[in-house]
Amino acid sequence: MGLQRIEIDKTFPYPVDRLFHHLSQHENLSALFAPIRVRRVKTGIDDPNGVGSVRRMTLPLAPAFEETVTDFEPDQRIAYRITRGSPLRDHHGEMVFSPHGEGGSRLQYTIVFRGKLPLVGALVKPALENGIRRGLNKLRL
Repeated sequence: MGLQRIEIDKTFPYPVDRLFHHLSQHENLSALFAPIRVRRVKTGIDDPNGVGSVRRMTLPLAPAFEETVTDFEPDQRIAYRITRGSPLRDHHGEMVFSPHGEGGSRLQYTIVFRGKLPLVGALVKPALENGIRRGLNKLRL
């Protein structure tokens, strides 16, 4: 049940504040993680999608799971972890935003996790990584 790691480094033609705002909205993640449906089920402390906010992620034919935002620095960083209902453990995700080029932005997205059972992590990793890459490639703001 080894540690799995996904690292995505992608640039966008959108300013950091616009990219951050879009990706910080829980409901906007449905397009990124398709076919997973995402909705906020708990509002954050200082921002509706900030620290303490919880999003429920629903997959077809699978139990829903929840992620909780653990760090939220506007236009800079979002960190989260799975807190309920997943076949994964030790799951942490982090999105780091920075300026890039002439008015564009860079997203460095890292996810680490382990499967609760042998082979689960190794099976989940390529599906999750490919899905996120596809979603980011289609992103239009």
